[in-house]
Order: sequence, then C-alpha cells, then structure tokens
Amino acid sequence: MPASSANPARHTIVDCDPGTDDAIALWLAFAAPELDVALVTVAGGNAGLAQTLANARAVVGLAGHDVPVVAGAERPLFGAFQAEVKVHGADGLAGVRLPEGPPVTPGVAADAIRDQLRRAAPASVTLLGIAAATNLALALATEPALADRVAEIVLMTGALGEGNWTPGAEFNAAMDPESLAVLLSAGRPVTLVTLDLTAQALVTPQRIAALRALGQGQCLRACCDIMDAVPPSRRLGHRGHPLHDPCAVAWLLAPSLFTARDVAVQVECGTGPGRGRTHIDRWGRSGQPANARFLESLDADGFFQLLGERLATLP
Repeated sequence: MPASSANPARHTIVDCDPGTDDAIALWLAFAAPELDVALVTVAGGNAGLAQTLANARAVVGLAGHDVPVVAGAERPLFGAFQAEVKVHGADGLAGVRLPEGPPVTPGVAADAIRDQLRRAAPASVTLLGIAAATNLALALATEPALADRVAEIVLMTGALGEGNWTPGAEFNAAMDPESLAVLLSAGRPVTLVTLDLTAQALVTPQRIAALRALGQGQCLRACCDIMDAVPPSRRLGHRGHPLHDPCAVAWLLAPSLFTARDVAVQVECGTGPGRGRTHIDRWGRSGQPANARFLESLDADGFFQLLGERLATLP
C-alpha cells in the first residue's frame, strides 16, 4: 500500500554496487512511495568503484531523483573485490548506456550512513544492502551504539547450498564475509534474500515483453534493455536469469508475496574453499538462536507485476 500518515514512508539507505540488477532495484525503490530513499552509498563489486559509482549516479539521474550518492569501499575488509563481468559486463550494466548522472556527493559512505543514523529516531531506518556488506559494516562497527536506530537490515546475500561465485558461496557474501558477519551480529532484525529466493524471480523473454508493453518511460525501457542484455543462467538451465536485488526491495513493498522463517545463520570467514558460505539452519539443528529472517518462496508473477506497475510510473 502507498505510504500514508498511518504508515509513513520508511527512511531507507540503499547500499549498492551497480550492477545490472542493482540498477533495476534502485529504480523500483525510487518508484515506491512506501520508501523514503534518503541516501545511496556505493561500493566496488560488480565492477570497480569508479564504474559502480558512475552507474549509480546515472541510475539516479535517469529516475529524476535528488538523492545523495556517496562513494564507499573500493575493496572489502580483506582482499579485493572481483568484478563479475560475465553477467554484468565490463561497464557493470551489460553494455546498456545511460546518460551521465548528477555529480557525486562529497564524503565517505560509512560516514554518511552514520550521519543519517545519528539524526534518526530509534528503530526508524531501514538498511537495504544489495552489495557486499562492507559499507554498512564499517558504519556500524565503528559506532555500534547507532545500531539502535536501525529498524531492519535487508540483505541480498547468501545461499542455502550452491553458490554463484564459488561452489558454496554467493557473490556478495564471498566478496566480504567478515562484513556480513558484523551485520548478522549487530543485534538488529536481519532479512536475507538468498539465491534460493531470487532463482524464483526468473527473467524470461515473455516477462520482458510484458514489461515493455506497460509504457515508454526511459527507466522502464532501460530496465528491459538491461534484462535483454544479461545472458541466461547456466546454473538455472538457461531458462532465463534471476533478478536478485529487486527482490530485496519487493520484500519491503509487498511482504505478502513472500513466505519466510526465522533461522540461525553463520558465514564462513576462513581462507579455504568454503569462504563466504552461509550456513542457514532452517530446522533448528544447530541449537543456536535465530539471528535472521530467511525468505523461502516468492510469488513470481506477483513480483513481476509489482515491478512493471511501479517502474511504469517513473520518467
């Protein structure tokens, strides 16, 4: 439902690394009256920081939004980000060119996040993380008292089993598992949007055609162009490709599209082949208390209907 005086828009910080699906997620967030996107912070990841920052600015500009875009981590807490060029292309947007966006807002992402939290009421800010968790973790680890200003942390990260970056790890979790561990232990509600969920949001030619039929807005057209340019997933039998990050936004807008359960989650932070693997205890076998909400299933048709209806309202 749209925001109202009874249900005011959520004060939201989006941390991203655009990235094809990040771009679509940002447009969905901007099209949502339920969300008050107050800040966009950017990390390296799907491409290097210079490229992801340019892409975030372009996405904001195309939507006609006036929101600060602040540069953050160009590498994880340990090691370096590794670009995913097979999916996102060297430019991060699968070769789809967008007009240059507004200038970057001076500052550092972790500082900007902390500034937003300091000025917020308790349990009033939603942290939406659709990149490696570095920027969000740096903000909370360096001023832990600010965690009480957070209402919910929603992260596109992790997998029950097979990964999409290593055999056992999803890309965002693999890029910076230490930062993910910080957020899981922050003492605030965490919702995990994993590969198991996003595989249900399968982009197919039929779904792209249905979206194109909804209008001629530049954001909707760019969304469809990006979807057309992303190759089908070998992991999903070449039936289409999963739309990861917009699922995290959709959870905030229409939780009735999802089923969920509370789980205990641990992430591997070692140097071996399991680095970044998320151990999600769906059945309580570990005896550990739940520290996250795990989204299990998605009404895919409802999700794509929501995506199309909202993006059709943008310029």
